[in-house]
Amino acid sequence: MSDSSSKTLSESILQQQIAYYSARANEYDEWFYRLNRYNRGEELNQRWFKEVEIVKQALLQIGQPEKILELACGTGIWTQELLKIGNRITAIDASAEVIAINRSKLNSPHIEYQQVDLFTWEPDAEYDLVFFSFWLSHIPPELLISFLTKVYQSVRFGGRLLMIDSRFEPTSTANNHILNDDGSIYKNRKLNDGQEFQIVKIFYQPDELQNHLSQVGFIADVKVTEHYFIYAHARKVNN
Repeated sequence: MSDSSSKTLSESILQQQIAYYSARANEYDEWFYRLNRYNRGEELNQRWFKEVEIVKQALLQIGQPEKILELACGTGIWTQELLKIGNRITAIDASAEVIAINRSKLNSPHIEYQQVDLFTWEPDAEYDLVFFSFWLSHIPPELLISFLTKVYQSVRFGGRLLMIDSRFEPTSTANNHILNDDGSIYKNRKLNDGQEFQIVKIFYQPDELQNHLSQVGFIADVKVTEHYFIYAHARKVNN
């Protein structure tokens, strides 16, 4: 495949990805809270929430950053956790639909929302903490370092980054969806109403993620939970 045709494919799938998360807005929380198609039974659900608690604690242990930037803020699942540690949050997402749910759910004067496509986003301020969850895995490899460089620019010296994402685990997705480890970064996703979309989904290994964060200047500590999550706590320090 030529570079131009590959670029066209990536651009097409990125547009599908934005459309997918807008269309999925009203059912996104079902995934996180293990409801309906995502209910895997008591044992697996308990395993999921036990590991959720581990990554929540990683966030809550950061302290009390004055200014927080949340990228790909979604429906507010993690925005509500950020409100526990900070009271000036800038929350960015490409989807008006998920921002509306986030705003309605939290109804907080401490959050400023911005509807911005993160593939065209340019940082215009520095923050004590930059946070994003389940977003890095949706960035095509050719755009990864550019994005992480922008994240680095958004963190003040002495500030921090915390990110959370998915490990490859078939029980993390819907019970009527088969997650294949076929080597492709393009994955099919189906909504409750049967609509199907293609999105980018990359499952990072800890050393791989560590290298990417180090490449742009972060001092990073990357960890995994037993089954479901990979997460990184990184600092921006003076050289």
